[in-house]
Parts: sequence; C-alpha cells; structure tokens
Amino acid sequence: MGNVVDMETDEVTARVALYNPFTGKLIEPGADDPVPAAAALGLEPPRYCEQCGRRMIVQVSPDGWWAKCSRHGVLDSKSLEHR
Repeated sequence: MGNVVDMETDEVTARVALYNPFTGKLIEPGADDPVPAAAALGLEPPRYCEQCGRRMIVQVSPDGWWAKCSRHGVLDSKSLEHR
C-alpha cells in the first residue's frame, strides 16, 4: 500500500496494510471480510500476522494460546484479554 495525498490540505498520509488474522488475505477498505464463526466466538487463535500476513507459529493450551510472527513477535490471549 502506498501513501495517500489529501487534495484539500496537501497532507501525505501513509496507508497501513492490514491482513486478516484468520485467512492471511489483505483487507481491502470497504470490502466484506468475513470472520469464521469459531473466531468470532473467541475460540480460534489468529493464524496469520495482521501486520505482514505471514503464517505464525501457534500454540494452544487449556488456559489460552500464543502466536509468534517471525517479524513482529509474540501475541497471546492474555494480552488480548481472551483468557
């Protein structure tokens, strides 16, 4: 994704690319991006990094989960208050 220029103020705004954490697909603004039912209920951990779309290493335990992106570090259910 590139930069966006506001024609009225000539301000340059960087557009950040976000990826679906359950499918790894790029999220397009205004497009429908369905979330799997298990993920909507909080039962499914993310499998892809939201920042880069890479597949993450995921470990599920009885009290939660953690997921690790090789570029962006570790995310866990405790930090997201899903435990």
